[in-house]
Amino acid sequence: MFLYQPTSGYCYNSDSIFLYHFISSFKPKGSLLDVGCGVGIISLLLSRDFNLNTTIIDKQEMMLNYAIHNYKLNVLEVKSYLEDYAQLKTDERFDYIVSNPPFYDEKVQQSQETHLNISRYAQHLPIEDFIHTTKSLLKPRGWFIFCYDAKQIDILLYHLRLNGINPEKIRFVHSKMDRESKLVMIAARNNSKSMTAILPPFVVFDEKGIYLDEAEEAFKKANTYSIKGDF
Repeated sequence: MFLYQPTSGYCYNSDSIFLYHFISSFKPKGSLLDVGCGVGIISLLLSRDFNLNTTIIDKQEMMLNYAIHNYKLNVLEVKSYLEDYAQLKTDERFDYIVSNPPFYDEKVQQSQETHLNISRYAQHLPIEDFIHTTKSLLKPRGWFIFCYDAKQIDILLYHLRLNGINPEKIRFVHSKMDRESKLVMIAARNNSKSMTAILPPFVVFDEKGIYLDEAEEAFKKANTYSIKGDF
């Protein structure tokens, strides 16, 4: 799959590929909303692989334009919103809401470049707004599958439970087996009563810095080719 990205500013990274790989294990179908879609990488891959009616949303016009262009480039249909997710008003309800949202804590040193700042830092979509809005847009048994900063999992779980979205599966991502996790992937379901399963960790590299089999498989399955260009 070919897709355009800006020559400077925020570009997708391995987090999005690993999240796509995680979501794929649920074999999504029906209606899907990609929150903070960026250039559209996650929902593009899912729309390519599964039978989905896809909607994307991003508050940055530049990123949404890239995503729309990438859908056209790959002959895939999409509906789009140029909107702050927390302010989205629609009667639509979704079977799947997926996201690699801005999640860096606002207390860390931040980029002064506006585009990068909006793409990275959680003050642009606070956890409580992120989850509360998702609750209002999910179908009664809809799935909410996303990744986030692993250090904030306590806040995530609190707000998921508060909104009646039950975390059914949690998987931590580690760069190496002996490194602490910096990323967590969560599959939560609206109105579910299931107990939470902590899945085996997703480890990216071996001790020599070589991709382990599952990480290699995720990149191979994604099969993306990025083109840097401005338009």
